Amino acid sequence: MTAKEFSFKGFRANGFLMLFVLFLLLGITVGSFFLSTPGIITGILLSVLWLICLFGFVKLEPNEAIVMIFFGKYKGVFKETGFFWINPFMTKKKLSMRARNLNGAPIKVNDKVGNPVLIGLVLVWRLKDTYKAMFEIDAQTMASSGPGKQGTAESSSVASKMDAFEDFVAVQSDAALRQVAGHYAYDNNVVADNEVTLRSGGEEINEDLLTELNNRLEMAGIEVLEARINYLAYAPEIAAVMLRRQQAEAIISAREKIVEGAVTMVKMALDRIEDEDIVALDADKKAAMVSNLLVVLCADESAQPVLNTGTLYQ
Repeated sequence: MTAKEFSFKGFRANGFLMLFVLFLLLGITVGSFFLSTPGIITGILLSVLWLICLFGFVKLEPNEAIVMIFFGKYKGVFKETGFFWINPFMTKKKLSMRARNLNGAPIKVNDKVGNPVLIGLVLVWRLKDTYKAMFEIDAQTMASSGPGKQGTAESSSVASKMDAFEDFVAVQSDAALRQVAGHYAYDNNVVADNEVTLRSGGEEINEDLLTELNNRLEMAGIEVLEARINYLAYAPEIAAVMLRRQQAEAIISAREKIVEGAVTMVKMALDRIEDEDIVALDADKKAAMVSNLLVVLCADESAQPVLNTGTLYQ
């Protein structure tokens, strides 16, 4: 059965108290060298002990943790904030438990109907289980093979480990994004109007993405707090065609509104003429009036009026 994360139960002392003890030990060590030969030997032994004890000091800030390993055996995780002294023979691997952002570059995927689209995501993640993070994935090897960073050895070690985790999250987020995007169409042009799409899905798509990411990253002890699609567009090879289609749909929709409004206005005009008995119109004259009004109301350009001043005879 795989071991789980648990709190470190070993000996730990206040760091400031141990500093005072080491200063006393240093005074005794120095004084030993002024004694006889046995005192010099004692001083040498005390010097070695003093140097070893210096490696036992640790300092933890909020949302930091130290994984304790004693000659290869996992001894728990230490999360108390402050300045402490712990067995110097204990290997101490510091990790950050703070939330981090990942803004992934857009990638090309195929949607449910096979259209290539560009889609990107942004997510917030953090370490949740230090045991899985350190021992279930090969983060330590990835960190040691990564590029060096500026700063102290401790800060560089923590930064390299967190960068290794971030690389792991980036790879898995790409895979999760491809998986989720393949379940939905880009929009409702090729699927039913009531079907969820990448453009209209909103929170439902984000929830699916969050679930998929947490399922993939659970093995590494990483928790995704929030995941959202922050970029969505057709791939360049079909973007121009899709733009023309959208423009055609917009024109058709606008024409439908124009015709609907024109028919309503023509009906109102005919009803007012009949109700107020302005002029008697037979069926032919009504048809001609309807035709003229529809041409005027539905035309793209302003109508040019023609004045009929009488009947022309040959």
